[in-house]
Amino acid sequence: MKQGQAIDYFSRNKSFENWFQTPLGRHLLANQRAHLERSLAHLTGARQLQVGVSHRLPLTNSTDFTQKIITTPEHCAGIPDGVVVCDADELPFPGDSMDLVLLHHTADFSPYPHQVLREAARVLRGEGTIVLIGFNPLSTWGVRKTVSQRKAGPWGARFLWRRRMEDWLYLLNFKIEASGTHFFRLPVQRVGGRSSGGLCEKLSGYGVLPVGAYYCILAKKRVCARIPQRTVWRRNKVIGLVHTREYECPER
Repeated sequence: MKQGQAIDYFSRNKSFENWFQTPLGRHLLANQRAHLERSLAHLTGARQLQVGVSHRLPLTNSTDFTQKIITTPEHCAGIPDGVVVCDADELPFPGDSMDLVLLHHTADFSPYPHQVLREAARVLRGEGTIVLIGFNPLSTWGVRKTVSQRKAGPWGARFLWRRRMEDWLYLLNFKIEASGTHFFRLPVQRVGGRSSGGLCEKLSGYGVLPVGAYYCILAKKRVCARIPQRTVWRRNKVIGLVHTREYECPER
């Protein structure tokens, strides 16, 4: 890409959606779904919102939410109910209306990743949960992106640093509940490729070996409750009231 030329993230997002039909893409999506099924099993609420690559790639099916909404960046024929066409950095939902927001590689393929997080924070109610999934630059996948000349599939993503995303969430008044990297397969289209072992997955969860292909951050939106101010009485402002008898004029 020439210097100064704008990146077409919309086309890259479309290429990434198609990449999920490859063997490696299917393995990655299955791993993400399994991880979220375990991590979100205890959550419940009225509305769940998934903002990401495509409405054709739902992440959770068994979560206990009354309404599940998915956004998609492109209108196409036959869009089912519950799917909203919009940009990730400009969500058409009122503030404090969602109990769970999932960002599936959303910041990776957006020209405005910080605004994506701000919009997610806006529509999420107080004490609601946000899930942020993104590619990890500190991995073999990050190495391949650096050396790859092709920008198709995941190699056209940003690969933002996990610590940076956590800092952004802190600034948006979130409390990090869990953060780790997952999926230790090599970034090659090889059917039957195996993970490097469950030990790496466990160490990654504790932050010891954060080299998984993607990171997953779970954070809760904190609510700042106002403390009612009590009137402070100062001694020099208090006027004492003394009860006096009615003055009687002496008889002459």
